[in-house]
Amino acid sequence: MSAQSPMPSRLVLRGVDHTARPTWKLRETVEFYRDTLGLPLVHVISARGWGPATHPDFLHFFFDSGNGSTIAFFYYLGSDEPASLQGRAKRSPLPEDHVFDATHTAWLVQDAAELRAWKERLESRGLNVSVETTHEVIESIYVRDPNGYFIEFTRKLRPLAEIDAADAALTLQAAMEAEDRAAQAGRRVTRIDEVWARKGALLDGERGAGVRLFVPRVEEFASLVQAARRRDACQVSEAAGYHVIDADEPIEFGRRELGLKPAVWWGLFTGGLRGTIEAFDRDHVRIVPQAA
Repeated sequence: MSAQSPMPSRLVLRGVDHTARPTWKLRETVEFYRDTLGLPLVHVISARGWGPATHPDFLHFFFDSGNGSTIAFFYYLGSDEPASLQGRAKRSPLPEDHVFDATHTAWLVQDAAELRAWKERLESRGLNVSVETTHEVIESIYVRDPNGYFIEFTRKLRPLAEIDAADAALTLQAAMEAEDRAAQAGRRVTRIDEVWARKGALLDGERGAGVRLFVPRVEEFASLVQAARRRDACQVSEAAGYHVIDADEPIEFGRRELGLKPAVWWGLFTGGLRGTIEAFDRDHVRIVPQAA
């Protein structure tokens, strides 16, 4: 009897092997991924169902998507595309259906030049490609495949650091605590303002008056701190991992003043706050002291 391999002392994941989705458009899917995107077709499984009588026979095919990963599709023979998915391929590459479009694949490219080259290639094939969108630490373009699935091409703007992980843990703690409190009151959290306020309370000890903004000490939000330093009404100090902006009166900021792309602007207070967001639209925000 051969000796068994020792159990690992710690379990770790080693990257994505593959992602998989259903398709009802065999030819179009192959042509898009193999010919338009240029991904090599590397494997196909063809099988008579997978046991249950309700499971149709299928093809499961894989394309090489780089660094040992693949993107795969299930094509169920003789099955019809659900009515809810019909026509999605012709939609603009915008998140119009947040539930459907949240499931997507994002591929990493090297730099801005490569991202532009992908955009030009896709548009030359007649595809509707989104504008470049900055999401804090990445910049991306989007296109829909023949099934209507989002495909994202993205480049990293900076590496993630310990400050990002610490801030992320605090954000999710705040979100869960906000939901617990809401559930106890028989309601649900529907606005991110409530999560930001809870995060501010965790950082602030739920004390004090006036406006207080916690700004992660990362470059994408640096212009907010710079703008606050120019305002006589604001005082800027430092805390572990954050710049802290204090004001005893309402304060306002403009998106163009801060030089922020919309996707970053809408997450302006991700570090947490004390106060009430009285107005927040595409170009202007006003925060007032929290009512006693």
